[in-house]
Formats: sequence, C-alpha cells, structure tokens
Amino acid sequence: MATQITIDRALVEKYILDLARHGAHGETGVWRTVYSPEWVAAQAEIEGWMRSAGMTVHRDAVGSLWGRIEGTEGGKSIVTGSHVDSQRPGGRYDGVMGIIAGMIAVKTLVEQFGTPKRTLEVVSLCEEESSRFPTAGFWGSRAITGGIKPGDVDTTIEWEGGSISDAMREVGLDPAQTDEAIRDDIEAFIELHIEQGPLLEQQGLPVAVVSAINGIRTYIVEVSGVSNHAGAFPMDMRSDPMAGAAEMISGAISTAHRWGRPAVTTVGRISAEPNYPAIVPDRVVFSLDNRHPDPVKRKLLYETHEAMMKEIAARRGLEVSWTIRSEHAPCQCDPEIVRMLQEAAREQGVPFTTMTSGAVHDSQQMAKIAKVAMLFVQSKDGRSHTPAEFTSVEHASLGTQVLAAGLHKLAY
Repeated sequence: MATQITIDRALVEKYILDLARHGAHGETGVWRTVYSPEWVAAQAEIEGWMRSAGMTVHRDAVGSLWGRIEGTEGGKSIVTGSHVDSQRPGGRYDGVMGIIAGMIAVKTLVEQFGTPKRTLEVVSLCEEESSRFPTAGFWGSRAITGGIKPGDVDTTIEWEGGSISDAMREVGLDPAQTDEAIRDDIEAFIELHIEQGPLLEQQGLPVAVVSAINGIRTYIVEVSGVSNHAGAFPMDMRSDPMAGAAEMISGAISTAHRWGRPAVTTVGRISAEPNYPAIVPDRVVFSLDNRHPDPVKRKLLYETHEAMMKEIAARRGLEVSWTIRSEHAPCQCDPEIVRMLQEAAREQGVPFTTMTSGAVHDSQQMAKIAKVAMLFVQSKDGRSHTPAEFTSVEHASLGTQVLAAGLHKLAY
C-alpha cells in the first residue's frame, strides 16, 4: 500500500493569505504585474519560504525564482511551479496556487522521505498573464525554452507605453542576457493550477488530472461596408458591416456550440466606426477567440469560421479581412505522467477526474523541452481572472497531496 502523504492545511492557507497581501486589491483581489513593486515583494516572500524549506535559490535572467533540492543520483530535474503575476485585477489563486502547492509538496516530501534521488525544483515564473505588457505572455517560460527572440525586449511595450527592457532594468535584470535563462536539463514539468471553469464543481470533485491543453487562435476581424443614413437608405441596398459582423459572430459561436465540448469560440471585443446610433457604420472590428485541444479538429474549427465569414461578406457585398493576433498549438500531456498522476490520486484516496484544459498555461511552453502534465483544483462557481476567484483550502490541499505523490513517484 502506498504511503499516505500528509499536507499541512494550515500552511497552505497561510501561504495563500500571506502572498495575497502583495498587490492586494479590494477585499479579495490581487493586482500584481510583472516587475512591479508588488511583484518584487511577492518574489522575496517566496524566496524566504524556499530557503526555509532547505532549498538552494536563484533567480534567472528574466526574474523567475527557482528553489532546488539536489538529488543523490543527478540527472535532469523534476520541476513544478506556475506564475506569480496576476490580472489587473485578478484573484488570490490563479498562478500562485501552483507555486504554493509546489513548495509545500517538496517541503513535505523532504520532511517525510528525506533527500530525493532525482533533483526536485520549484519555479515561481515571472510572468504569464500579459497584464502589463500585452505581447509578453509566458515571458518566464518562453525564456526558459528559448522563445524570447532578439529584439523582443525592446518591442514588448506595456499598455502605458514603457518597454519591458526598462522595467527589467528597474528590478536589477539585464535585458541583454535573457538567453541565460534557457534550460536543457529538465526531465518533467508538472503544473498545478486552479481549474478556472465549472466542471469540477459541477461533478463534486476536488481534483482533475489534465490530459491536454487547448490550442488557441485569436483573430482580429475587420468587416468593411458603406456608411449611410439609418433612416433614408433602404435595407435592401445597404452594405452594412454591422449586420455582416453580427451574422459572423452568431455563426462562429453557434458552430462551436453545435460541435460541443471541448470546442469554444468567444467574441469579447467589438468596435464600430462611426459609432453613432443613426449611422450605418463604415467598419466593424471584432475579436474572435477559438480553442480546441485536438490538433485536427482545431484546424477544422478555424477553417469553418473563415469560410463562413467569407461567404457572409460575399453575400452581403462587404469586405472582410483578419489578422491572427496570437496562436498556440494544442499540447498533449505526457501519457505516462498522466497515468502516474491518476495512480497517485487513487493511492492517496483523492477523488478525481481527467479533463482537458480550456485555458492556456506555461506548461504549453515547457512542453518544448520537457515532458509535461497538469493538475487542476476546483474553482468555486468556475470563477477566475476576477477578485471573486476562490479555491477552498481543502481542495488546494488535496491537489497538493496528489502533486506530492506524483513528485514522489518521479523523484524517489
């Protein structure tokens, strides 16, 4: 029978509440953007916790924080962790729950089983959310996997206008040295995260093992027509881009709905020019966010949307064009690690399910250099990217227990 791992739930709660002080926003929110004073304070707090757990600590070239327990047999590292930055505002759990779980899991393993055979590391990744710099997403994991290109530090500009290179210098980092963060010695990366959706709560389960992470493509779609008077110009003679955009939006969302889970399509932003009640607009621009974890089906989803938009534009006498703002390929989690985490949950007596991830995560970047897998813990009401986000200490602790059991299998 597998040894039961005991997680200190009071410590889980303490770490959650203590870390939430750095960038506290309102009653339960967090506003902690990369390289801000709040971010600096949070990383300093985590560094102290890592050192108190007996880890050797270093910061890499982009400011991600690493805590390390050296294994007796060497080899590539087994790594866990997530991101420390938040939305503006976000909640107390997104990202940091994976760092907290990783630190407590490794601390517990060392206390209960001694020194591991394989080196264990916990990483507090500097950035994932793009909340300060819109094109900086996955800055920490991109640096580790060699995904920061020459010049990115100067062309990555924050919403308020400053460059990420200036922000890095302000916290003592050299933007010319981002390549020094690259790692080629990581065997596996396991990221615990809050679900950010309603499925675990719907099923009454605390934990999920993630089998795949969605691919995502975000379009900016522009529909052009002819501006005219809202009363005097007949309906049958109009080239109305708002009517065309409305049909495109409805069609794309309906397509994903008909396909069913896990296909999703979202239009979160729309603008019209001119934007007045009594004028048929000249131009309508909207975002189109499409996600699917299956490589073949996600391509078909994109092609279906594109063909539909072209047909509507041609039929209505409109012009349509789009740019792809962002794209991430779907990530299949390592089947062996998925099975190992499922076994760990069963052995620890933790109820779980297996699901795909609708959100994108640092694990997708880490998959370029390591085997990856994820664990989810339940999100109350499926809320995330909001101060209303909540995960109970019980569920967080059960997820940490499964993570620790999985790390034990890999490192001991």
